[in-house]
Amino acid sequence: MKNSIFSIILIFLIGILVISFTALFTVDVTEQALIIQMGKPVRIIKEPGLHGKIPFIQAVTKFSKKLLEYDANPSEIITKDKKILVIDNYCRWKIEDPLKFYLNVRDVPGALARLDDIIYSEMRIELAQHTLIEVVSVNRNQIMHNVTELSKQKAKEYGIYIEDVRIKGADLPPENEQKVYDRMKAERNRIAKQYRSEGMEESEKIKAKADKESRVIIAEAYRKVQEIKGKADAEVIKITANAYNKDINFYEFTKSLEVYNKIIKEDSDLFMSTAGRLFQFLTSN
Repeated sequence: MKNSIFSIILIFLIGILVISFTALFTVDVTEQALIIQMGKPVRIIKEPGLHGKIPFIQAVTKFSKKLLEYDANPSEIITKDKKILVIDNYCRWKIEDPLKFYLNVRDVPGALARLDDIIYSEMRIELAQHTLIEVVSVNRNQIMHNVTELSKQKAKEYGIYIEDVRIKGADLPPENEQKVYDRMKAERNRIAKQYRSEGMEESEKIKAKADKESRVIIAEAYRKVQEIKGKADAEVIKITANAYNKDINFYEFTKSLEVYNKIIKEDSDLFMSTAGRLFQFLTSN
């Protein structure tokens, strides 16, 4: 009899322990839980600690509160200038609403598949509005901000919060790289040639302007020289005239000497009239 009572008590205690283990559960500070009853969610638990549920009827599905990372496979996207880029992107996300998350995507793999669709769609639409150069160098931050905001709005419907979306790499397809590089090189050569042409044109303008200014300066200097020379010659003539006017005979005498000096050379043979002034001058003494 005693053994039967002891067995019953033991079975009862074991039953209580089993029920306790199946009825109680803990939620970590990094987790949030959803109570599922007959396939339907009935309660959300976001506070960490010890919690209870109806044994054998209700089940617990836990979701992380941590910031998760989704690394997408590289995919081809066409830019505004019809260039193909192989984009390798990633995003950081977390489960914001466990109920919406469970009803729409069920689990993390389902969420990653949905994120892949959302982000690729927004990335394709946004990059189609920008050229290759803008994507790889100029507007990348603004582009990714736009993609993040648009993706965030769509992901919210699934209980997902997207922290940010970033591009890890943007490369050309191997078969297009050389063609694109050749086009870029030709474009740079064209721009360089244009700059050189404009530089030569500007150089010729500067030289022409300098030559013109030089000729003006030289002409003005020559005019001033001639003006000064003319004034000096006039002053000399005036002084000479004043000097010669004081003795006309002396003036005629000196002018005659100048003439004789020019026409009579050394060992010259002269034939002159005895009535000429030169003969009279030479025989005056």
